[in-house]
Amino acid sequence: MNKIAIVALCIVLFACKAKVEKIKPSMASISESVYASGIIKSKNQYQAFATVNGIVNEILVHEGDTILKGMPLLTIANEAQRLNKENAELAASFADIGANQGKLNEAKATIDLARSKMRNDSMLWVRQTALWEQQIGSKVELEQRELAFQNSKTAYLSAKVRYDDLKRQLNLNSAQSKKNLMISSKLASDFTLRSEIDGMVYQLPKNKGELVNAQTVLAVIGDAKQFYLEMQVDEFDILKIKKGLKVIVILDSYKGKTFEALVTKINPIMNERSKTFTIEAEFVQQPEVLYPNITFEANIVLQTKDNVMLLPRNYLINDSFVMKANGDKVLVKTGLKDYQKIEIVSGLKAEDEIVKPIQ
Repeated sequence: MNKIAIVALCIVLFACKAKVEKIKPSMASISESVYASGIIKSKNQYQAFATVNGIVNEILVHEGDTILKGMPLLTIANEAQRLNKENAELAASFADIGANQGKLNEAKATIDLARSKMRNDSMLWVRQTALWEQQIGSKVELEQRELAFQNSKTAYLSAKVRYDDLKRQLNLNSAQSKKNLMISSKLASDFTLRSEIDGMVYQLPKNKGELVNAQTVLAVIGDAKQFYLEMQVDEFDILKIKKGLKVIVILDSYKGKTFEALVTKINPIMNERSKTFTIEAEFVQQPEVLYPNITFEANIVLQTKDNVMLLPRNYLINDSFVMKANGDKVLVKTGLKDYQKIEIVSGLKAEDEIVKPIQ
């Protein structure tokens, strides 16, 4: 072998030796966590729908407006319903008990007159009976007085029945007309979309003049200040998730910062398409500015260990073996692991040098 070949071989061997990376185990903390991703949602956030079909007549708010519960957001054209409501108001006014009090007064006056006549005919019959007992007058006169009393009594009772029937009928008509007015007013109110909560208008997808139906989203409403995290967790990890676990959150809108949250809700049904479960969490200290649908990534911390022996995961072979600097391949027992490091429970000492496997 000539001198040039020897020099080249030495350079290669030196370069290969220089590329060998060694490390010793370190003592630090490690956490086991489950990865999740999701979006920020406003508390009580919901999509508002109308219960009627029609054309957007007027939009009463703007996106970003703060609103109160019951405040109108927009109206849908309802000319026919407006006319129906006016007809119901007229019918209710016409059938109102107060407006028909004259009919009741007339029926009551008829009762009073029939009562007076009955009392008068009763007295005449009693007198005629007394005279007949004294052999004064004729039996025909007595029978006529009795017949007149019976007729007036019947007329009095009939007047009372007619009064009661009229009162019931007027009460029924009044109640029915008021119910019809309530129904008509409710139908008319369906053409005005109102907020169900105190909050903020986040979206108004439709413009004035557009045709909408009961399946059309007309607004997105939510709390103006309070937000929560909605994230998706793989079905293989769901059994590890419990309420109260810490969540480390990285928001795309806050580069370089992390936030802490706590798991508050585990929705107990899996999405069949994505094979994930929906988990909700709330910030321990909420960022100053947030908006719905901001994306984030998170790690749900399952457990943490302090002052344990750690190695970078890329120094292990199949997360089970390590190569010592002396060339020995050693089986190690591992514990917690994250994306970068892994806990070494046994098989190594703190002073052992570990060689990084050749990829």
